[in-house]
Amino acid sequence: MLIAFSVAPSGVGSAAAENPDASVHDAVAAAVAVVRASGLPHRTTSMFTELEGEWDEVFAVVKAATEAVLPYGSRVSLVLKADIRPGRTGEIDGKIERLEQALERRED
Repeated sequence: MLIAFSVAPSGVGSAAAENPDASVHDAVAAAVAVVRASGLPHRTTSMFTELEGEWDEVFAVVKAATEAVLPYGSRVSLVLKADIRPGRTGEIDGKIERLEQALERRED
């Protein structure tokens, strides 16, 4: 399965109190560090982080990433979208490759 998720703090948390100039990027960096440490295929863009794996492992990473953001606010917002295709792997790149091929065919 592929998951696209975004997690962000709101309000004031303990990490913000330690560093009053802290921005959302510090909290996002904490979440992305968890994703990178997971070893699962992933990609981070300006709006979302995509993650590929099995249900249990993907959701464990999303939970840990969300928990990594908790110190940065009094609450956390999580946006999640999933593409569930049992038996498929490599879709984090495969979907993009197929899109590029379709675009090339349109140019011909």
